[in-house]
Amino acid sequence: MTGTQRARDTSADVAGLLLAAGGGRRLGGRPKALLEHRGALLVERAAEALRAGGCGRVHVVLGAGADQVRARARLPGCVLVDSPHWEQGMGASLRAGLASLAGTGARAALVLLVDQPGIGERAVRRVLEAGLAEGPSALPGALVLATYAGVRGHPVLFGRAHWAGIAARAEGDQGARAYLREREAEVAPVDCADVADPHDIDTEADLARLRPGR
Repeated sequence: MTGTQRARDTSADVAGLLLAAGGGRRLGGRPKALLEHRGALLVERAAEALRAGGCGRVHVVLGAGADQVRARARLPGCVLVDSPHWEQGMGASLRAGLASLAGTGARAALVLLVDQPGIGERAVRRVLEAGLAEGPSALPGALVLATYAGVRGHPVLFGRAHWAGIAARAEGDQGARAYLREREAEVAPVDCADVADPHDIDTEADLARLRPGR
């Protein structure tokens, strides 16, 4: 069985988790989910990348501008999750997202950030397939992350066995970094530099990356 076939057969076990709660403080308070790129909102593009990349379900964590996102964004089939403490940073949104997966049957969560429009379905699929490489029975214990020129980034796949530990350590904007450092030997890096651009949209200068043709 090829990796692509394996991903197609078992990707229902992997939930896409899109963290889209950021308030864009350095962007004048514009919610990042509502920024536009190539005719679509960033939240729409990222959710589609998770679906097209093979995730069986997609949960979208909202915070800043949540009501506007609900009113404007086309997110068919996605579960929208509120992060009541989103202003505390990415850790709060990660906790809310993982909690929302309880009872869904998902064996792993594949996490993507809304403010990295250069990361699309090819990187999602590559990380997902790496998580599935050992078969469904190994998926709950998997820890897989994308790398770019040796630097760790997103997407990141967390097997279900790690969710409680990650949630307990996720504070501020550190997300799962502390947890992953403690389990260095268990982490499987996957080079995605040839299929994705990991740059964030954080400042006014970064908005140039959203211009047509970028």
